[in-house]
Amino acid sequence: MTWTTRRRSEVGPLSAIVAGGGPTLVLIHGVGLRAEAWGAQIDALSKDFRVVAVDMPGHGDSAALPAEPSLSDYTKAVATCLEEPCVVVGHSFGAMIALDLAITYPEQVMGVTALNAIFRRDPSARDAVIARAASLDGSSVADPTAPLGRWFGDIPNPERAACADWLRSVDPAGYKAAYTVFAHSDGPTDAGLKAINCPALFMTGGQEPNSTPAMSRAMAGLVPNGQCAVIDDAAHLMPMTHTADVTVRIAAFAKECMR
Repeated sequence: MTWTTRRRSEVGPLSAIVAGGGPTLVLIHGVGLRAEAWGAQIDALSKDFRVVAVDMPGHGDSAALPAEPSLSDYTKAVATCLEEPCVVVGHSFGAMIALDLAITYPEQVMGVTALNAIFRRDPSARDAVIARAASLDGSSVADPTAPLGRWFGDIPNPERAACADWLRSVDPAGYKAAYTVFAHSDGPTDAGLKAINCPALFMTGGQEPNSTPAMSRAMAGLVPNGQCAVIDDAAHLMPMTHTADVTVRIAAFAKECMR
């Protein structure tokens, strides 16, 4: 049942899965996915927190942003969902948004967790992701074979099947808009990271070729209260493939931030 479609609520301008009670945790998924990508975390974390897992603009049941949005447009959309100071958790492009929230809205963010976040891509990786963005036409569904292979390999499993369904059903225009911003961003600036005044946890997988452990360590080193965690045998879709490790670390970090 973890990855099945769940009931939505309207939170600000976005659609979101809301569960549990207590201090608020906001979860932001990556490009092409939807709030259900946090299914395992929602089930576990809602025992201690009010979990708000948003559908990014142009994904799930959330309306798309105007044409050619910027990262700040995605950040502003999520910021309107922050009804009280909270801990924000983002994965991949969602991590970009989460970090930008911590930089831009410090009074609303008590702590930030960035999973599989990019920082200073090397030229070949930058060229490859920009080329993928340029190949999207915004009207037809992109072939999900390549990302599924990078994330899960070729062995069928429920997580791979769920992601395949989400990638095939996402709004092509919303996907192109988000992926284009993601591709053309090089991660937060050094100055932005140094300005984050809340605790920040950077977590990635030891088998992650694009959001590498070196990137997470570098970002953690720039944040005054930064820390890094690497799950050695994980790759990009850690919230789905390594649910227990990810959830335990998020819960412990959030509790520390909320003391």
